[in-house]
Amino acid sequence: MSKPNFDAMSKAELRDYVIKHQEDNEAFYAFVDRLTAKPSSVSYPASMTPEEIHKAVLDHIQQKQKPTDS
Repeated sequence: MSKPNFDAMSKAELRDYVIKHQEDNEAFYAFVDRLTAKPSSVSYPASMTPEEIHKAVLDHIQQKQKPTDS
């Protein structure tokens, strides 16, 4: 039996596959790699004032809440 193409799966599909095939270490590592590939945090330069950081954080949150056109 051939392995599925983990790169072609969405994150949700890969997660479901890992849950159903807990013995498949290759799938598990592909899922962990996918999770850690995109950092979930945002970095701001040390030169920014607290007020600038506060505004940047609020702007970032508002951008994430906007619906996408796709």
